[in-house]
Formats: sequence, C-alpha cells, structure tokens
Amino acid sequence: MKEIVILGAGYAGLRALHRLQAEKGDFHITLIDRNSYHYEATDLHEVAAGTQPKEKIIYEISDVVNPAITTFVQATVDKIDREQREVTLVGGKTLHYDYLVVALGFRSESFGIPGVEEYALQMVDVETAEKVYQHIVAQLRDYQQTKNPDDLKIVVCGAGFTGIELLGALADARHHLAAIAGVQPEELKYYCVEAVTRLLPMFSEKLADYGISYLKDWGINFLTGKPIKEIKPDTVVYQDDKETGATKELTAKTIIWTTGVSGSEVMETSKFKQRRGRVMVAPDLTDPDYPNVYIIGDVSAVMNDENQRPYPTTAQIALKMGNHAAKNLLAQLNGSKGEKFTFQSQGSVASIGNTHAFGMVGTKEIKGYPASFVKKAIMDKALLATGGLKEVFAKGRFDLYH
Repeated sequence: MKEIVILGAGYAGLRALHRLQAEKGDFHITLIDRNSYHYEATDLHEVAAGTQPKEKIIYEISDVVNPAITTFVQATVDKIDREQREVTLVGGKTLHYDYLVVALGFRSESFGIPGVEEYALQMVDVETAEKVYQHIVAQLRDYQQTKNPDDLKIVVCGAGFTGIELLGALADARHHLAAIAGVQPEELKYYCVEAVTRLLPMFSEKLADYGISYLKDWGINFLTGKPIKEIKPDTVVYQDDKETGATKELTAKTIIWTTGVSGSEVMETSKFKQRRGRVMVAPDLTDPDYPNVYIIGDVSAVMNDENQRPYPTTAQIALKMGNHAAKNLLAQLNGSKGEKFTFQSQGSVASIGNTHAFGMVGTKEIKGYPASFVKKAIMDKALLATGGLKEVFAKGRFDLYH
C-alpha cells in the first residue's frame, strides 16, 4: 500500500485529491491543511469589503473526502524532508510518504518595504479578509465619536488583480459602509497607491483603461507611478517625484496591502530550490531532484515557452496543475512515465463590483454586465472542480441578474 500525502486543500490540492479518489489503486491518501475548510481564494476581496459573508466562500473539507481511501488531518506543515520522505507538522508529529503533492498556497509579499507587516492589513485567507472588514467597521464606528476624517479613508496598496477587485467591492459597499459611519456615501474616501503607471498588464491597455475609468468614476482616487517606500502607523509614504526622490504621505486609518504574493515559507525552510517560495518544476510538475514529489499551485513555477516567463499563479492554472499532477502520479504508480504539463489560458475576468466586470474569454474582450455573468460562471466552475455539485448548489454564485 503506497502512501500519498497532499499538503494543502486549496484549488490545486483538492483538484488532485478529486482525481486520485476517482481511481482505484493500491494506495492511501493523507490530506493535510491547517483549516477544517476550503475557501475560494478568488472571493476573499468580497469578504474584506463586506459584500459577501465568509460562510458563502467556504465549505468543510470533510465534505469532499472519501474516508475509505483518504484521511484528513487538520494541522500546519512545519517542514518537508525529501531525503527521509517525511513531513513534520507543527507540534512535532511526522508523517511518512511514498509520493508527495505540495500545494501549500501563498503568503503576502512585503518586498522588504519597512512597516508593511506591522501597519498594513493583509488579505491572504478568510481570517485576514474578515479582519479587514472588521477593522473598516471599527474605524467607521469610531468616526461617530471622533469625527476624525482619516476614519473615513481606505487606502489599497497595489493595483494588481486583487487590488482592483477589492476596490470594486468597496465601491459596491459604499452605501452600506457610509451608513455605519452615519455619513453620506461620497464622504468615504478610497485611494489606490501603485508603483507603475501601466495597470493590469494581463489585459490590453484599452481594456485595462476601461476598468480603471469605471473605478475612477465611482470615486476611487488612483496614485499611479508612486512607489511605496514605507508604511507608518496610519500612513503610507510614497515616492512622489522620480527625479528628486521626494516623498509624500497619505494618512488613513485603514491601509490594505495587496501588492503581491509569494509561495509558502515552508519551501524555503525545507531547502527547496525556490525563489519567493516558488520552485521551477520539471516538465511533469515534479521536483527536479525528487521525481516522487509534485509541486503545484502557488508554490510552483512553470515556464511559459512563448515569453520565457513563469505563468502567473491563478486558480485556473492551479486546477489544471492539480489534475495533471494526479494523472502523472497515477501513471507512476502503474510504472509509466508522466506527461509534460502544458497550459493554455482560457482567459481572465476581473470583477469590479457585483454586476460589473471586464476581461478576456479566449481571444474575445468582454465588458460590463455580460462579463460579470461570465465571472460568476467561472467561479461556479472552479467550485465544481474542487467541491463537486453538492458545493455548487450550496455555495455557488447564482445571483447572475443583480
């Protein structure tokens, strides 16, 4: 009986689990995750803005585990020893494996900027997303007593995919949030500080400008070409003049950090050949030095042959990796060689609020409400891939018309 251990119950890990559980073989699976639930990471911005409750984007891992062949262990991974084929959990317990699937997910990246970890709010999981919303509400309630204008300010650091979707959700929540503070919606001030001027490079400039212009019309203040130099208490320090290096300060009681992510710190502490927590994997998604170790999702880097750059980490590629790694692992169990992983993006859609979005489906650009419809369909498809029909019916996005 071979032992397969899967680390992480995100998009990649659960997709691999589904594929393995669908097959009959002389193997047992142990799935490890620090939470008892899976969460839809693409929806965290809605929890942070308060437009969706956390219960809408999570489901219990036990719902998708087949206890006949899989054991779920709720624990935090401390270290991986590939020589001894062991995984050490926080607390000291060790597990042996014959095959390992590493799908440990991401963490926020500070890029070494002072004060980020101390004074900015992260948004990397359900717990931190919920804390963002709770913090916003606390500041708005504080305004009723102090009348401090900084209580009504929210700064989003970073205008990447996550930052843009968060700003859209905050725009949607403006009336609700204003009511908490007892002010008019326009009195809430939203800012976005970003180092580059060309936003959302995954889209054409015309399409990106379309989305940004809507956010500007909805009252979002963009400070682009302004690299962040430091986060101080209730203050973002950014470079205002490239020539002189002169800086300015933007004060706000809510500062949210969305500038980028790295793979799990376990990849570094376990001495994988990694960069920012991501390992450049072999063509079949295995560790280049250990063919019994598959590395997928946010801790994996796969080169795009067209531009010689790693593919960006998305739910779409994570699901494809999970399926492919499981297929190759099953081939290994049967004495066959795994196949090269290939990826062709089916497009990407960014939501800006509940009924508006923009993006690409295949080679076609879509905008507005039709794009919002497609975005929710994509979310339901991802939910189906990790949770099955039961979770789609329970947690799916069927608010397609409002």
